[in-house]
Amino acid sequence: MSTMRVASYNLKDLTLDRHAAARVIRAIDPDVLCLQEVPRRLFGSWQVSAFAAECGLYWSGRHRGSGGTTILTSLRVDVRESRHHRLRVATLQRTRGYAVARVAPAGHEPLVVASVHLSLDAAERERHAGQILRGVSGGGPVLLAGDLNEVETGRAWQVFASPLHLVSPTTPTYPARAPRKVLDVIFASRDLTVLPHREVPLDAADLVAASDHRPTWVDVDLDPQAVPSAEVETGPDEAAS
Repeated sequence: MSTMRVASYNLKDLTLDRHAAARVIRAIDPDVLCLQEVPRRLFGSWQVSAFAAECGLYWSGRHRGSGGTTILTSLRVDVRESRHHRLRVATLQRTRGYAVARVAPAGHEPLVVASVHLSLDAAERERHAGQILRGVSGGGPVLLAGDLNEVETGRAWQVFASPLHLVSPTTPTYPARAPRKVLDVIFASRDLTVLPHREVPLDAADLVAASDHRPTWVDVDLDPQAVPSAEVETGPDEAAS
């Protein structure tokens, strides 16, 4: 396995057409799928597990405290660790959190993948961005994916963009019917190599029926080739010296 596809998708709590969403995901065929707005209350675990099976993916389960984020994986990667973290929010606000998985494609060191869904409040987004970065650091190269609820001029975006860099396309993802904003993005450690974006034919009707967001994805090169250094010819003077 020389490449790993990581995708991100906000599913609007699976309140729209879950079968259309599953068709979109199967067409993308990710190795790792970062989800936002998945059911998290009564029967939420059953719904997510059933949806993962419909997508042909696997789920570690137990996403309590995730704020509706979680991560699905294919059998092409091993999940070394899976955890969900709650983020503190103001009273009566939607719960927030983030999901983290350490995944190890066969023959490679683990990567840290995080699924995030930031707040509608700008100050809270910025604060949570800093907390998330601290939570994912120290375990290896990082891929951070999700719905930031802001564009590149936002402060939380800039917090992520300081140690990481944007690797997903700048194609608008929201709203699904006529996208105008780039809200759904993927950032990566600067030591990871991401291949040029490969488009996937997706059914337009399914995209609109599945969610109010569109997905985004990247292909990570797990075996980047080192660029050979140029050989410098030495003339008589250089050789003598």
